[in-house]
Amino acid sequence: MTSSHAAGTVFSNHPGQGAAGSGAALRLSGAVVPVVGTARVYTCGITPYDVTHLGHAATFVWSDLLASVWRLAGVETLGCRNVTDVDDVLTRAAGLRGSDFDQFALQQEYLFDKDMTALRVRRPAHEPRARHHISAVQQLAGALLAGGRAYLRDGFVYFRGAQVAAACGLSRAEALARSSEYGDDPQDPRRDDPFDVAVWRPSGEGQPAWPSPWGPGRPGWHAECAAMALSVFGPSVDVLAGGEDLVFPHHAYQAAMVEAVTSVAPFAWARLHVGAVHQDGTKMAKSTGNLTLVADLLRDHSPAAVRMLLLDRPWRSVWQYRPGDLDTAAARLEQLYAAAGRPGGTGEAAIGVVVAALLDDLDVPQAVEVAVDAGGDAARLLLRVLALA
Repeated sequence: MTSSHAAGTVFSNHPGQGAAGSGAALRLSGAVVPVVGTARVYTCGITPYDVTHLGHAATFVWSDLLASVWRLAGVETLGCRNVTDVDDVLTRAAGLRGSDFDQFALQQEYLFDKDMTALRVRRPAHEPRARHHISAVQQLAGALLAGGRAYLRDGFVYFRGAQVAAACGLSRAEALARSSEYGDDPQDPRRDDPFDVAVWRPSGEGQPAWPSPWGPGRPGWHAECAAMALSVFGPSVDVLAGGEDLVFPHHAYQAAMVEAVTSVAPFAWARLHVGAVHQDGTKMAKSTGNLTLVADLLRDHSPAAVRMLLLDRPWRSVWQYRPGDLDTAAARLEQLYAAAGRPGGTGEAAIGVVVAALLDDLDVPQAVEVAVDAGGDAARLLLRVLALA
């Protein structure tokens, strides 16, 4: 859709800007992602209770690149990145700081937005917030109840999720462990099955609460994303993006809830689950405290070097961050700059190879290798697509 406009907006006056062509197809994980009209990308955003670390940034930079590559191919892309600003972890963090949950969330969002702007991550068209979609969650809960896919007990609306865990290819023990890790409380005796999850929950003292047909309460995490995605994009998306740790339970339940109320499947044609960033031998996470903050890195390194660090690798790979990695990324970036500075063009062949690499599973390392070797127009194009120039 509007291929000349989409490509020209990003790569105007650049030789080879139409190299991808309106018929070029993007492949993720070996499969073509079919797009008719506009590509819809739903990226699971932040729970705004702390500052942004390198693991967060990896997801959002890769999602940003996905949209950039699609624009190169002449595909209009519409992005949605939610904000989970109704969450028990957020409520506790706000309480420890003597703040209301919503005000505290806004402060953390501001810091997150500063980091994303510095890293040249484009702002998505839609940024839904959970607290603005309470009625949508209630509608979702009502539809699941009406269809027999949920049940009411003690003020909770539970989604029947036994089939969700079974479809994910995990052992029962592993699925239960992950459910516990992400707060789904499979030991809750009110549930018919350990894999049933709350769509709506009654609220206790000090917890956010909204009136509902089932009493004052708040939404469940998976239901928030299901409701926000439905509100923005309807029954399906082209790509569901997020960290690899969201595969189960979060994205599995989000998709299952949407499919249950719409009878449209699959909810997502493709998934971009970005490999986790590890540090000191374990996954970088707020819960473990082994964090490298984006704001700290940007004090001593350019945003382009940080983006290069995140992108010059397969997107699904789990990797270990070491401080010296940024120097390596900066040196590679200088090679690409030097290649782009060579006078004259390199011809359509080299540009075509770079574009083909990007369209083939977002293969940035291959695209960089070709661009550094060819130089000229191919390197300049790649710098623009990767938002490094």
